[in-house]
Amino acid sequence: MALRTQFESNNEVGVFAKLTNTYCLVPVGASENFYSTFEGELGDVIPVVHCAVAGCRIVGRLTVGNRRGLLVPSSTTDQELQHLRNSLPDSVAIQRVEEKLSALGNVIACNDYVALVHPDLNRETEEILSDVLKVEVFRQTIADNALVGSYSVLSNQGGLVHPKTKVEDQDELSSLLQVPLVAGTVNRGSEVLGGGMVVNDWCAFCGLDTTTTELSVVEKVFKLGEGQPSAIASEMRDALVDSLT
Repeated sequence: MALRTQFESNNEVGVFAKLTNTYCLVPVGASENFYSTFEGELGDVIPVVHCAVAGCRIVGRLTVGNRRGLLVPSSTTDQELQHLRNSLPDSVAIQRVEEKLSALGNVIACNDYVALVHPDLNRETEEILSDVLKVEVFRQTIADNALVGSYSVLSNQGGLVHPKTKVEDQDELSSLLQVPLVAGTVNRGSEVLGGGMVVNDWCAFCGLDTTTTELSVVEKVFKLGEGQPSAIASEMRDALVDSLT
């Protein structure tokens, strides 16, 4: 399921929210309809946590996480950290990171298994990333952009990358990540995918300007809506037919 939403008339949903398979972070003091979109879709399954990071509401850009953990910049206050620890499931490890590239969400893109990071990321940060989130780390650029977290979005099912990513680069990244990748946009042509949307294994939230075509690409590459029993049955049937022919 891919849904459209806005944060106080801003379409950059991924700037203000962080979504994984075990939790969702949204900023404090936002409008009710922003929360209700997330809570309506996720509330029964995972906690939707209202928080601030380093006194800011751009929690999606300052943090990086997956189902196992969450990394926050060193400027996060003790109070904010404690609130996150109290609100997130016990299985999620939370750690502060001393990193000069402190907008972690812009410089790291990850799912539950692999992380792509900015080529200049600190070695220590790379080790923490690998230990806390239990991911394999690769230093990469996307369409010659070092801000891999801004120009790509990953889940365990698939990934969306900058529209100018060369086909051979897509193939290389796809084999690193072991998921299918598609070059695309959100918010009517925006290349800043990480800022324009958030996704986990069963749903995505994009900005209100995202076109129907863009939404259908998102649903296809992240395999959203394929989790329905009927879809799984027909997929198995197709696979059987393929193997018999």
